[in-house]
Amino acid sequence: MTHRTLLGLLTPSSNTILEPLTAQVLSGTPDITAHFQRFRVTEISMDSQALGQFDARPQLAAADLLADARVDVIAWAGTSGGWVGLESDRRLCAAITESTGKPATTSTLALLESFKALGAKRYALVTPYLGDVQSKIQETFAAEGLTCVSERHLEDRGNFSFSEFEEPVIEAMVREVAADKPDAIAIYCTNFNGTRIAPRLEKELGIPVLDSVSVTLWQAIRLAGADPSRIQAWGLIFNNNKNI
Repeated sequence: MTHRTLLGLLTPSSNTILEPLTAQVLSGTPDITAHFQRFRVTEISMDSQALGQFDARPQLAAADLLADARVDVIAWAGTSGGWVGLESDRRLCAAITESTGKPATTSTLALLESFKALGAKRYALVTPYLGDVQSKIQETFAAEGLTCVSERHLEDRGNFSFSEFEEPVIEAMVREVAADKPDAIAIYCTNFNGTRIAPRLEKELGIPVLDSVSVTLWQAIRLAGADPSRIQAWGLIFNNNKNI
């Protein structure tokens, strides 16, 4: 049998964007497949109840089920590390690896790796989130030496509702932040419909546009020992090349 690369993705329960767009990104590489396990996430805010959704226990239980599928890597395909804290993501990854023996990453850690790969220090942030969540993300990234030069957010507490914003809304946000000439633009949320528009916009604007679904897959493929450059037409990051 042809060697397969199996990507395990921990998925917010109310997310309806991640799975279909992941299937589109991987459609040209049938030997690289994604496998999903959900746990409950229904609201994004700084309220204690919403923050409690990211307790590691349900995530680890979901990761253990993904390990039954003999996946090569497990990624938390969510951006909670931006406002809960990077140490939360790092502890989760360490616990997943200890429990399953699989390398692990998250959407936030993948974004930081993509900034590093592209040499991006000044970024713009596009999200559907509430203002206090947006501010916390910028604070988290600042501690990593990154400067937010522009941001747009939609003041929505979601999570399901994030998926209902159509591509033209997100495209307009990206164009607005591009005017401040960041090194890269992050479309930051795996339930936000930016995956298809990102490659076209980065070519047009001359700025890398890093969508959360895409960067999560990029990093997961790398950790699984496969070649992300086989993913064609889905953005600069897959080729890890600074020249657009």
